[in-house]
Amino acid sequence: MRLDENQDAFGMAVWDQYHGRPAFEILERSDGSVRPTDGPTEYLAEFAKWQEHEKKAIRLARGRVLDIGCNAGRHALYLQEQGHDVVGVDTSPLALETARLRGLRQTRLLSITELTSALGQFDTILMLGNNFGLFENRTRARWLLRRFRGFTSPGAGIIAESLDIHRTADPDDLAYLASNRQKGRMSGQMRARCRYKTLATPWFDYLMVSKHEMEEIVSGTGWSVRRYFDSDRPRPNYIAIIERTS
Repeated sequence: MRLDENQDAFGMAVWDQYHGRPAFEILERSDGSVRPTDGPTEYLAEFAKWQEHEKKAIRLARGRVLDIGCNAGRHALYLQEQGHDVVGVDTSPLALETARLRGLRQTRLLSITELTSALGQFDTILMLGNNFGLFENRTRARWLLRRFRGFTSPGAGIIAESLDIHRTADPDDLAYLASNRQKGRMSGQMRARCRYKTLATPWFDYLMVSKHEMEEIVSGTGWSVRRYFDSDRPRPNYIAIIERTS
């Protein structure tokens, strides 16, 4: 899913924020729930303002790096400054333009399903900012993980962030999780879209999983979860270090 100019709510929000116009981002869920995200401010945050689990996890990146869903490039830029060869990919033209203005040298307008060995071989894949969610569902996640082996080196790693959606007491969230299960979907398989001013992305699935669910998804794909870094904030975010096993 590549976004056109009428759909690029992500990109327009971060573009405005970067150019000094305070912006926002609204997440609209398929059950009608509407709530703001940390959005543009977080997408532009410098390393000093990152959460501690992000700082710890990103230090494990090595070699050539592919940042999937790079947005304005905060993670990619940090690693580029550390001397890594980094390629940032996203479906948002304006987010990528913002990343380039900030100094990211290599960007590609690509979705996660368009990634191939044409980009070369990578030693690290970044899926930070809850971007494990880009897998969308269990079946697609397992297919993509196997596909990733075709353009990663032996011993490569994936640094992926998710949110354990089960750790909630919100009645609306609990009802949504139950509704997903009744439909045969994973509890955290969220159907949503993002809005900013008059713009709205198409509806998309975004997968949020517990650690146990992540391990089940990864098992048998040629990858293995090696360790976790937990957020020090109240939200149940965590980052998994996933290593290629063969």
